[in-house]
Amino acid sequence: MAAGSAIQIPSRLPLLLTHESVLLPGSTMRTSVDSRLLKGTSLRSTIIGVIPNTSDPTSDCDDLPNLHRIGTAALAVQVVGSNWPKPHYTLLVTGLCRFQILQLLKEKPYPVAEVQQLDRLEQFTNGHKSEEELGELSEQFYKYAVQLVEMLDMSVPAVAKLRRLLDNLPREALPDILTSIIRTTNQEKLQILDAVRLEERFKMTIPLLVRQIEGLKLLQKTRKPKQDDDKRVVAIRPNRRISHGSITEDEEEEEDHDDVVMLEKKIRTSSMSEQALKVCLKEIKRLKKMPQSMPEYALTRNYLELMVELPWNKSTKDRLEIRAARIVLDNDHYAMEKLKKRVLEYLAVRQLKNNLKGPILCFVGPPGVGKTSVGRSIAKTLGREFHRIALGGVCDQSDIRGHRRTYVGSMPGRIINGLKTVGVNNPVFLLDEVDKLAKSLQGDPAAALLEVLDPEQNHSFTDHYLNVAFDLSQVLFIATANTTATIPPALLDRMEVIQVPGYTQEEKIEIAHRHLIPKQLEQHGLTPQQIQIPQVTTLGIITRYTREAGVRALDRKLGAICRAVAVKVAEGQHKEAKPDRAEVGDGEDCKEHITEDAKPESISDTADLALPPEMPILIDFHALKDILGPPMYDMEVSERLSQPGVAIGLAWTPLGGEIMFVEASRMDGEGQLTLTGQLGDVMKESAHLAISWLRSNAKRYQLTTASGSFDLLDNTDIHLHFPAGAVTKDGPSAGVTIVTCLASLFSGRLVCSDVAMTGEITLRGLVLPVGGIKDKVLAAHRAGLKRIIIPQRNEKDLEEIAAHVRQELSFVLAACLDEVLNAAFDGGFAARARLEHLNSKL
Repeated sequence: MAAGSAIQIPSRLPLLLTHESVLLPGSTMRTSVDSRLLKGTSLRSTIIGVIPNTSDPTSDCDDLPNLHRIGTAALAVQVVGSNWPKPHYTLLVTGLCRFQILQLLKEKPYPVAEVQQLDRLEQFTNGHKSEEELGELSEQFYKYAVQLVEMLDMSVPAVAKLRRLLDNLPREALPDILTSIIRTTNQEKLQILDAVRLEERFKMTIPLLVRQIEGLKLLQKTRKPKQDDDKRVVAIRPNRRISHGSITEDEEEEEDHDDVVMLEKKIRTSSMSEQALKVCLKEIKRLKKMPQSMPEYALTRNYLELMVELPWNKSTKDRLEIRAARIVLDNDHYAMEKLKKRVLEYLAVRQLKNNLKGPILCFVGPPGVGKTSVGRSIAKTLGREFHRIALGGVCDQSDIRGHRRTYVGSMPGRIINGLKTVGVNNPVFLLDEVDKLAKSLQGDPAAALLEVLDPEQNHSFTDHYLNVAFDLSQVLFIATANTTATIPPALLDRMEVIQVPGYTQEEKIEIAHRHLIPKQLEQHGLTPQQIQIPQVTTLGIITRYTREAGVRALDRKLGAICRAVAVKVAEGQHKEAKPDRAEVGDGEDCKEHITEDAKPESISDTADLALPPEMPILIDFHALKDILGPPMYDMEVSERLSQPGVAIGLAWTPLGGEIMFVEASRMDGEGQLTLTGQLGDVMKESAHLAISWLRSNAKRYQLTTASGSFDLLDNTDIHLHFPAGAVTKDGPSAGVTIVTCLASLFSGRLVCSDVAMTGEITLRGLVLPVGGIKDKVLAAHRAGLKRIIIPQRNEKDLEEIAAHVRQELSFVLAACLDEVLNAAFDGGFAARARLEHLNSKL
C-alpha cells in the first residue's frame, strides 16, 4: 500500500466461500478455489471477497447457503494447482479490509455481490491519531502482545520478525493479525471479524491474548521442574566419583585400600529396610573373611553394591496440577479420551490421598495407535521417571524374578534392574507386549508377573537375586497388548483393561497434521515453506495407500514424500548456485504451464507480497502417484457384490477391524458342504448352522435348488469360500453373513452393496451379541460402507463410537435372522404369500 493514499475496494466483488478457517485483515490463508472462479476472473492481483461459510460443510446441497453478513476483501497473491487428472487449485490470499454485503447480484457460475467497505485503509498510514483516540486500551493491548512474544524463543527468526512487526505496524492492525496467529477457534475469529468498531475489537482480543499467555506459563511451569531435576542429578553424580583435584573423604578411604570398610559405611548410611540391612551386614562380615581370589568374593560384592544402589526410599514428587496435565496430554496425543480421563482421575485422587497405591493399567489396542508413547506422556505429566520393559518373546521367569545367587553369572530380574536404572522407587514402568509372553522349560513369566501386578502383594516383592522384599506399591505399572485372548485369565484379572481402538479417518488427518508431518519435516531438514501437504492429500494417503487401525504406515508414507521433496529441494539449491538464465525465458509461460513433478509454478507475479515462499512444493494426487506409486487399495465393494452369493461381514483382529467377503457357489452333486479359507472350528459350525436354518425355512422364503426342490442340498453341492485364504479365521460373528450369502445364492437376488453385518446365530434364527463392535464399525467406515447390521443387544456398544462416525452410518439392530434378511436386500426379503393352500386332486 502506498503511504498517504486512500485505497478503495471495488463496489462489486466475486465471492469465495471458505469452510476451513476465517480470514482476517492483515493475515494470509491458503484455501481451495473453484475452477469456475478461475475461468471468470484472471485472479492476477485481483481483489476478491472472502466469506466464511457458516453452513454444514458435509452437506451435499449445491444451493448457495445464507451468506455471512461481513467478509474480508482479499488480494489474490498466488494460485497453484493442475488440470490433470481433474481441475484442482489452491489460492493464497492476503486480507485487506472488512466489507458488508449489500446485495447478491448473481449466484452462478460463482457468486458476485455489491459490497460496502467498512474499514478505511488510509487510517493504517496515520496510526498516531488512532492511538491517541484509543489511549489506554491500545497501550494495554500492546503490553500483552509484547509479553506474549517475549515468552517465545527469540532465536527463532519468525518470532524475532513478529517482535519487530509489533513496533512497526500501526496499533489498529494488530488485533486482526495477532488473532490469526495465536490459538483461537473459528467462532472466536468470526466474532473478531464481526467487530467493526476498533474499540470493540481491542476489547475482544485482549482476553484471547491473556488466555494464550496463561497457557504458556503453565507449559513453562511443567517443564521447569524437569530441568531442575536434571541439573540436580548432574550436580550430585560427580560427588560420587573420586576427585583428582582435591583431597576428599573418598580419597582418604581409597588411600587406606579398604573398599570393604567403605562399602560397609554405605550400607549403614543407606535407607534400606531392616530386613535388607540385616542381610547386608551378614554378607559384609562374610566378605571380610573371604580372600579376594575366591569366585564368590566378586558375586557377594556385586550383590552388596546393588543393594546400596537400589532406591529404597528415594522418590520423585508428583506434579498434580490437573490443568497442566490436561495441556500436556492434549499436546502430545490427539483423541484417546479414555486414557486421558483415567490419568486425570488418578491425579485428582492423588491430590486427596497421598499414599495411594499405583494402579495397574493395561492398554489393549491395535499396533500403531500410541499405547507405548502415551505411557511416556503419562510419566512426563506426573514428573516421574520412565522405564520400558519389552516382554515380547520372554520365556524365562528369571527375566522377571531374577536368578538365584547360587548360579554362576546370576543377575537380578528386569524389575529390579529397572529400579536401579531410574534411581527412584516410584517410576512409571511400561510392560510392553504383555500378550506375547511365552512358556518354556524355564518356567512361565506370566505367572511370575502375578506378584508384580497385584497391588495387594507387590509391596513385598521378592526377587530371587535379592532374596529380600522390595516395595513396588508406588510404581505405576502400565502394560500394553494387542489382544487379551493370549493373556492368562489370572493375570488379566489383576489389571485394569482400557481399550484403545483404532483411529477414524478424521482423527488420522488431525494426527498427521499435528504430529506426524512436523516430525517428518524436522527429520528430513525441511520447513513448512518448502512443502505443503493439504488435508485432501492426507485423506488420499489414508484411504488409498494405507489401511490400518494405527498411523505407522501413514508415518512411513509421509516419510517417503519428504524424501522425494528433499531431492527436489537439494536439486533446486544446486541450480540456484548457477546463473539462472532460464527463469527469464520461463516467466511468460508460468501461468498455464504446470510441471509434472510436485513443484507447481506460481501464476502470480505478486507472490513476493506473501509470507509463504513463492513456489512451495504442493503435494497433490498426481504427485502422490509419482512418489508412492499406484494406489494400493481400491474401493472394490460394489464390484465384488455384482452377482448373487456374495455378502460382506465384519471381523475383529488384533490389528483392528476388517471387512470380510463371503462367497458361495452351488453345483450338481451329492449334497455336500465345502468350506475353504483356513476356517476355525467355530466358524465351520456357524456355516453348518446357517445351512440348517435355511433348509428348515426354505419353503417360507421360497428358496429352491436349480431343479425346484425345497431341499437345498438335494443333488446340490454348496461351496463356501472366505477370501484371503492365507489368513486363519475363526469366531462366531460370521453367522449372519453366511446366512445372507446363502440366501442370496438360492434366491438369485443381490445383497445391497453398502451393507456389512456381524452377529452370531442360533438354530432357531436368533441373533446373539458379539465383541469388537467399535473396531468393526470403524473398518466399515474406512471401506465406505453406509449401513451396518449388528445384534440388537450390541446397541450399548455404539455409545463408544464417535458422534460424527455414527451420523455418517446407518445401523440396523437385528434380534432375529428375519430382520437381517429384510435389511440386507433391497426391498426386503419377506416370505412370499402362497396362492393355493390345498393341492387340487383333479
